[in-house]
Amino acid sequence: MRLPSSPSADRPTYQDRSPGVSLPRYAAGPLVQVARRLMLATGVMALAVVLVWLDRRGYHDNHDSEVSFTDVLYYVTVSLSTTGYGDVVPASDGARLMTTFCITPLRVAFLIILVGTTLEVLTERTRDQWRLAYWRKHLRDHTVIVGFGTKGRSAAETLISGGLSQDQIVVVDPDAAVVESANALGFAGVVGDATRSDVLVRARADRARQVVIATQRDDTAVLVALTARQLSKQVRIVASVREQENVPLLRQSGADSVITSASAVGRLLGLSMISPSSGSVMEDLIQHGKGLSLKERPVTSEEAGRSPRESADLVVSVIRGHRLLPFDDPDVATLELTDRLVVIHRVTPEEEHHMPRRHQEKGPGSWRIPRR
Repeated sequence: MRLPSSPSADRPTYQDRSPGVSLPRYAAGPLVQVARRLMLATGVMALAVVLVWLDRRGYHDNHDSEVSFTDVLYYVTVSLSTTGYGDVVPASDGARLMTTFCITPLRVAFLIILVGTTLEVLTERTRDQWRLAYWRKHLRDHTVIVGFGTKGRSAAETLISGGLSQDQIVVVDPDAAVVESANALGFAGVVGDATRSDVLVRARADRARQVVIATQRDDTAVLVALTARQLSKQVRIVASVREQENVPLLRQSGADSVITSASAVGRLLGLSMISPSSGSVMEDLIQHGKGLSLKERPVTSEEAGRSPRESADLVVSVIRGHRLLPFDDPDVATLELTDRLVVIHRVTPEEEHHMPRRHQEKGPGSWRIPRR
């Protein structure tokens, strides 16, 4: 096997600081939460000050018998904090009733705001544990993307634009920072080395529909393919390799489809030099969601019984059973309802408008799940 010339630069640093699963969750930052609590506490104090000030004649100051605004502010402060020195007290029945039915509930609300951080942490942990258990129990037929670099991100974007929902994609990467960025984009993530079976089990690769291997090294891709195939015989494995000579090894390791990234880019560069127009068309085809798009679809009832050339889209190949046949193969001269077509389709403005947009970061966090 041919390895990269500088393995130290290509290989990501393994950081298994978060061995569990990290689900996406969008929440305000700590500074925003603290500011929000301060505003609530200030609002409670302001309301209490207004209530006491309006009924200030019902209060008595043991110092000078006059209740000023400063005395009201002082009384509210020591009352809400449950200090209660007793130098400013409600004297009339109305003041005592207001203290009972207004100031006391505000005092309780004030204390709840102060201890809310602790309560929120406990509540958040309980909710997170419940959601993680629910996720592990119900996740199946999803896609696992191993490696979330440029290739992994592009694969995720193409899957999303093809109609796959975000909660059906799980990212596995050895770098915790990379998994955090995947969480910010709305994907669940697992921090760990995907060559280990326990890491892929946390990503539920044993119940996945497909595994996309987009690692930086070919030898890592081989080990991941072997591990994924060991966990599931039915899962479809698509792998990316740098060197063409490693393709047979990936296929022997269990990969159903192998893409040679370096040679593919090289061929596209060469094609663009020889024929710039052809290079532009090829680049348009691989950019899903606009312009020309390659897609697989079933044969419609109107197309059944006709030639592939009579289809509204440009038919490239016909899938009949488990065979992939070119459009001019005599065996597919007449289309059948059970066939599937690989076509070149022009994306209409309406389709592009309804296409899921590129994900935007919604905030940092290692344990996030979208609110519904």
